[in-house]
Amino acid sequence: MAPTLPLLPPRTELETRAVLKRLAPAHRFLAELKGLASTIPNEHILINTLALQEAKDSSEIENIITTQDELYKADLFSDYIRDPAAKEVSRYATALKKGFELVSRDHLLTTNRILDIHHELVLNDAGIRKVPGTALKNERTGATVYTPPQDHAELVRLMTNLEQFINDDALSDADPLVKMAVIHHQFESIHPFYDGNGRTGRIINILYLVAKGLLNIPVLYLSRYVIHTKTEYYRLLQETRDTGDWEPWILYILQGVELTARQTIWIIGRIKALMMDYKHRIRTDLPKIYSQDLLNNLFKHPYTKIEALQNDLRVSRLTATKYLDLLAADGFVEKHKIGRYNYYINLPLMRVFTEVPDKPEALETHPQVGE
Repeated sequence: MAPTLPLLPPRTELETRAVLKRLAPAHRFLAELKGLASTIPNEHILINTLALQEAKDSSEIENIITTQDELYKADLFSDYIRDPAAKEVSRYATALKKGFELVSRDHLLTTNRILDIHHELVLNDAGIRKVPGTALKNERTGATVYTPPQDHAELVRLMTNLEQFINDDALSDADPLVKMAVIHHQFESIHPFYDGNGRTGRIINILYLVAKGLLNIPVLYLSRYVIHTKTEYYRLLQETRDTGDWEPWILYILQGVELTARQTIWIIGRIKALMMDYKHRIRTDLPKIYSQDLLNNLFKHPYTKIEALQNDLRVSRLTATKYLDLLAADGFVEKHKIGRYNYYINLPLMRVFTEVPDKPEALETHPQVGE
């Protein structure tokens, strides 16, 4: 029989001395990230590029693995997807963006909105589990490591309580980052869906930060951190359930927030530097085709196509083709073909996402770019 899951807020101390010490740098780098993200001229440049990376990493945690190339082609050509994993990853990015649109309206993250996000993710209407039998097993041994609540009415009660904890700050005066750690743990422990719980839970993390105003756009994603610490992630989830001691779990999440914020600052710094380099070089080498809209198109997705440039620049197909071929000839993009389609890759932008340092000491500096 599954153990009873306590309602929130937890009855034990959350903001221990160690937690308070870890909160300071996490908030400092998160605030720096929020400010830096606002300096990118078009927010969709970051939302699109970083959401795709998060989709890839979060799905990889669930052993849904695709390549960068397949991921970008799947996102660019919705009618030409050969890799089933890329299709699933693409749905994750869509679900994340939908969640951001919903939460941006009124900064509320309700059960119904979580259900909408989950539906977008898995493309079914199963909703909250109604049939018992769900258990979490060790991938290697097959042994059951945790049995979440089984009764549908109990699941609904727990999700209602979680919704209140997310949206009503009167229930707990804990720091929002501490609450995010608690919310993620509780959601994964409720495990309300038949599938997609991990991915939905990681979307909830970033939407909560947006809802609480710690970020304006969804640009902080913990999935890369979880991939590199996967054993510790699952160990601490279960250890907190077993002992009721929240400190190790909260410290783990705060460390992830700090490291991920620093990595994202590094990414945005390099995107800004690269955009400035492209801006100056295109103005010099191809002045007749330069525009801010052209620059935005080349950076809101590592892959672009003729139709995308047509729409963004409001030009004819002939003109869009001419612009992209000129850019390819000058080395700004690399031209490729898939079936009957041509597409163009911004390789330096792709490398920004594949060369992110994992060690904090390599993140000490990032380019400071001005006009």
